Amino acid sequence: MRATVLRTQTSAAARRPGRLILTGLAILVASFVVFGTVLVQQITERTVRDNLSGTPAATDLVVGDPDLPPPTVTDLRHVRAVPGVVEALGRVTVGMSIGEGYLNLQADPGVGPLATVRVIEGSYPDKPGEIAITPRTVERLGLSVGTTTTGTGGELTMPAPLTVTGVVEPDTDAGFDAYAPDSLVIAWAHLAAVERIDLRVAPGESAETVHQRVTAAVTAGLPIRSGAEVRDAEANAAAEQVRGLFVLVGIFVAIAVAAAALVVTSTFRIVFAQRMRQLALLRAVGASRGTLVGALTAEGALTGLVAGVVGVASALALGYALPAILRASGMDVSPPGLPLAAAVAVVIGAVVLTVLAVLAPALSAARVSPLEALRTASTTSGRRGIGGPRLVFGLLLAVGAVLGAVGTWHWLPTPEQESYDPTKPLFLLVASGALAFFALVALGPLLVRPVLAVVGWPLRQLGPLGRMSVGGIGGAPRRAAAVSVVVALGVTLIAGVVIGGASLQVLTGRELALSAPTDFEVSTNGEPLPAAVVTQAEEARGALARVVPYRRVGDVTLRRGTDRLGDAESVYSTTDLDLAAMPTTKDLDVAEGTLADRGPGRIVIGSWVARSAGLRAGDTATLALKGKTADIRVAAVLPDSGPLHAGILTDPTDLDRLGVPAAYNGLLADAAGSGEDGRTAGVRALRQAIGGSAGVGLVVLADERDRNDTLVASLVWIAVGLVSLTVLIAVVGVGSTTALSVVERVRESGLLRAIGLSRTGLRTMLTVESGLYGVIGATVGLLLGIPYAWLAVQTLGINAPLTVPVLPLLGLFVTLVVLTALAGVLPARRASRVSPVVALGADG
Repeated sequence: MRATVLRTQTSAAARRPGRLILTGLAILVASFVVFGTVLVQQITERTVRDNLSGTPAATDLVVGDPDLPPPTVTDLRHVRAVPGVVEALGRVTVGMSIGEGYLNLQADPGVGPLATVRVIEGSYPDKPGEIAITPRTVERLGLSVGTTTTGTGGELTMPAPLTVTGVVEPDTDAGFDAYAPDSLVIAWAHLAAVERIDLRVAPGESAETVHQRVTAAVTAGLPIRSGAEVRDAEANAAAEQVRGLFVLVGIFVAIAVAAAALVVTSTFRIVFAQRMRQLALLRAVGASRGTLVGALTAEGALTGLVAGVVGVASALALGYALPAILRASGMDVSPPGLPLAAAVAVVIGAVVLTVLAVLAPALSAARVSPLEALRTASTTSGRRGIGGPRLVFGLLLAVGAVLGAVGTWHWLPTPEQESYDPTKPLFLLVASGALAFFALVALGPLLVRPVLAVVGWPLRQLGPLGRMSVGGIGGAPRRAAAVSVVVALGVTLIAGVVIGGASLQVLTGRELALSAPTDFEVSTNGEPLPAAVVTQAEEARGALARVVPYRRVGDVTLRRGTDRLGDAESVYSTTDLDLAAMPTTKDLDVAEGTLADRGPGRIVIGSWVARSAGLRAGDTATLALKGKTADIRVAAVLPDSGPLHAGILTDPTDLDRLGVPAAYNGLLADAAGSGEDGRTAGVRALRQAIGGSAGVGLVVLADERDRNDTLVASLVWIAVGLVSLTVLIAVVGVGSTTALSVVERVRESGLLRAIGLSRTGLRTMLTVESGLYGVIGATVGLLLGIPYAWLAVQTLGINAPLTVPVLPLLGLFVTLVVLTALAGVLPARRASRVSPVVALGADG
């Protein structure tokens, strides 16, 4: 009997491959995602290995290691004299301070197999003091071919002349790069050592023989590696970062796989419910419950096998096609390998996951009574409630989630706390979130109707169609809960990422308002800024939108009476920067008081100054500098420090009372135009204003803002993309659930059509039902996502404010509802095409 039942069930499933694929659609998508992730990691690692090594392919041997004492210039001369060495290059980078800013001077031959740059204008340096710069450095520093400046760097302490002879194109252009042959860099900077020595072996010479000769020629103990070994190490270092990223990817993929298991469990419940009469007949003819469980489990294994194979094959096809398409479009992307072991593991995993997912529905279906065979319909109504043990278990999980959240809140850092380890609270938060999700799975059927009563109220006011749509969901709460929980999981994760990203962006904006409040800063090393620089900058209105000069002193003390506040060494950097003149002031957060209260005799201090001096908003004290004093009151306290990292912000009159000279120490300015062109125009205007003023430097603060904005945006979008995998699984689950429920409710659809419901009405009703899965899931997801996002932001200890971006979250809600509604469109169209006569004559 066991073999007969098993053969009957599996052959019936095999005869309906469409139903088989539909049942395992979530597993198919999960298999596609998992194996696709394996292929993407291979593509990324291979691309990194092939393209991101900084050592030229022509390098045969490398002398030196970053973790050991470097080769000397004498070693470099000895290597060049070794027989069989056709070229040896000392790689070294020297940071240089020049009148216009900062340069990284790198040793490079400029021509030949070991060169990493090529000349595009002028000529490559051939004398000490000559340099070639990159195109972006030309724009940023206002230098050009033929320009002469001075700088210091390396072992050079006195400024020495530097002449630009050419412009070169490197692999990457940071905007502060210069190049010259190693001999010129060594001579100009008075270097005694280089970072490493790259060398080429003469044609026909044995690399091993030359290796031995070089070992004998250089300082004992210097490591010598092959070029291939160094390139592999560089590629492995870059690939290791990729692996670290894919560990995070794997976490989100695991969540998506768990979501797929929930969807498949719900799907099999529907499928087995549609075949209750058949299962009852098998029981009536002698099949035991164990036999039915085995047969239904085997059907699940077959479903998992087919879904896994199709998912892996689809991912493999796309994984090979996509790099080929990208290479054809000019992008240097390497193809993946053929990870057969991973493919087999994914297929086996799909089978195991499906078997685990089918066990609970199979055990429930096997309990069918043989008397069910006497019913006229082939389906039985699903249970609407949950049993006592499940209720108790769900409540225990919910209590555990609440306790975990309370414990997390208890471990949050206080404003005065100086050291904070987020490990424990993060662990508690993750545990609380996991318990909350499983509690939602257990108690979901009980939550569907209360949530539906609220979110479905507008639909019920629209008439019979709305009431029937809401009733269709409420009539099968277990099914609605199973699918909506997956939607809720995806929405919770995305809402957390969106809220966390928005909070991080606010925090970044606040920090940049302190460190980079404008596009440019012109400053000196404590010396007065020439008045002509300020005047010309203020007159450059076509290129600069605003110019805010400031004074700054670094040794102000705080006193109360004759007592010095803080310890004996406490001195504070103080500036009279006009905050009201800068648009970024609105991004500043205030821990105490208000910035609007700042004025003569009223200062703003950073929190570290407040802690050091024991001051709060409203307290009075005295500023002291070189025997002069000024009585002040604290108007506000900032969470960290003031703009430009100043500890105290005063009114200009307070610095006057302290005897600070009227000459400015620096100025801040914004570009009048937008984009790179506007920024370049601002740089040129400030360069022109600086002219030949000695000791005056220009820093482009906007570049720092761009890097931070790009990094935060990239992290948010990557995270959103990863958690969207769960939403994808949820949408697939809604579609398959709706499709299978259409089959289950054929007679119901026929009856509605027979009493006058039009095809459009039936189609609309079923589509709205599908959308309601999204409404319920998105509602529950937001209710969980917002508080957990707040806890996560606070747990990280980064002092970011909770920011709830209403419009993006509303867009997320609407998008989920639309996607789940669209998932039900095709099944609804299929149901509406069934003839009422045929539907009423069907068993189900």
